[in-house]
Order: sequence, then structure tokens, then C-alpha cells
Amino acid sequence: MQTIPLCWIDGAIIPAREARVSVYDHGLLYGDGVFEGLRFYHRKPFMLDAHLQRLAQSAEAIGLRLPFDTARIADAIETLIEAYGTDSGYLRLVVTRGPGSLGIDPRKCSRAAMFIIADELQLLAAKEVGAGISLHVAQTRRTPAQCLDPKIKSLNYLNNILAKIEANRAGMDEALMLNLDGRVSEGSVDNIFIVTDGVLRTPPLGEGLLAGVTRAVIIELATGLGIRCEESALVVDDLHHAEECFLTGTGAELIPVQRIDDYRLPSPESPLLPLIAKAFRDRIEADCAA
Repeated sequence: MQTIPLCWIDGAIIPAREARVSVYDHGLLYGDGVFEGLRFYHRKPFMLDAHLQRLAQSAEAIGLRLPFDTARIADAIETLIEAYGTDSGYLRLVVTRGPGSLGIDPRKCSRAAMFIIADELQLLAAKEVGAGISLHVAQTRRTPAQCLDPKIKSLNYLNNILAKIEANRAGMDEALMLNLDGRVSEGSVDNIFIVTDGVLRTPPLGEGLLAGVTRAVIIELATGLGIRCEESALVVDDLHHAEECFLTGTGAELIPVQRIDDYRLPSPESPLLPLIAKAFRDRIEADCAA
């Protein structure tokens, strides 16, 4: 029996399909708001403090006052997980500028609005993930930090969506976005890692990517495993010489990449991804099963 998606809104939990927001909400009209995606396992949210901290930082960066403090938000998340009734799932926490009159001026909105959705999330079919996905280098470049700070997890994802559309049209699973200087930034909804000569490499935050919570966990776990990890600038040619490539994110978790456009990655004799993936699952169990 499939679990019905639920929504926490205005302190009540209702079926998500019955939830309503105003057509005058500036999150809908102008993409004015922030969000977080969270996973929960064993009915406990994974890396909750990190996600709530990033939510608060994103809100502060756009001058948005959260309608509840983080303790109240954490309580709402716990209540929603219990009501949802499955051991694991996905949460989408959205804070908008709230309803106001037409026009982009934030002062037109008297109070921010918030809702949380509990549902399943599977970005790609399990079969595709197991075999390794294909990655398309998009022509759409990542919005530079001078225009929109990538540390802000905002509701406006049009830049990423355009890259994803390119991947769809190319018949590929996911898009890889470059920055204006032609260096690797991130996927449409995930961070990227490669392995070269046994070294785990990922672009530094200054290349225009989101500071992924899962990305930070992977760097920590790899270091603990004795794997050399570098945050260094990458170009597409570096990916074409990589032994391994994988994507990370709250929604993505860890997804292996087997092809980048026409280039097919080799099968390494001693891959690092299985070691890192096991450490990641062990971390989830340690944090959420206790």
C-alpha cells in the first residue's frame, strides 16, 4: 500500500494534495523564498542541524525572517515524520516571502509562509543508478555568485532546470553545469566527485556550487577512511581522465556515473566508491538508528 504524501502547513498535517497557498504568495509569483530537502531514516531526519542551519543562513541572506525558530521547525518535522508513518522518506521544507500584493517589493508581504511535505523521492530509477548514470555537459552555465550567491538555496531553480532540459533532450540522465570560466561547478541538483590516481577530488565552493550537506559528509568520511581528498578546480578534460565519478546530494544520496557524453569511464580495479558508500550507510545507521 502506497503511503499518502502529507503536508505540515499552518500547524496542521493534511494530505499534500489538499494543501493550498495563495496565488499572491511571492514564492509562487517571483521565486522569493528558500527551501531545504531532508532525508529521514528510521523515522529520524539525517543531518537535521546542518539543514536547519543552512535554511537559516539562506533566509538571512535574502532578508527573510523565518516564521518559526529552528526548535519549532524541528518539532514540526518530528510530528510530520510520525504522521507519515514510514521508516524512511523525503521532506521538502519551504519558506516563502508569503502572500502580498503584486510587485516584487518584499515589503508587500507582512509575514513569511512555511510548509513541509513528506513524500517519496527517487530522482532516477534504481536500475539506472545501479548501472551508473549518464552525464551531459550542459551549455547552460551556472549563475555566477556575483549575480546570485550559490550558498542561498532559493526557490528559483530555472538555471538548473534549463540545464536539465538540455540533458533530457540529449537522452542523458543528468546535466553537468560549468561556471562562466568553463570549469566544473555541479549537477542540476547534486555535487560531483571524481577519483584520479586514488585521489578524491571535488570542485571548491568558489566554483559556484551549492555547499551540499551530503558533500560535506562525504569529504569527512573519505578523510576518515584515509582517502586523500582535494577540493580543486576541475575542467571537463579532468572528468575524461577520471577513474571514477559520482554525484552526491540529499535527494541523490550517492549516484555513480558511467558515461559523460561520449566518454565512458573505465572499470577501476579497486574502486573507492563502494568504500565511501558503505561508510555513508554506516553513518546513517549510526546517526538515525540509535
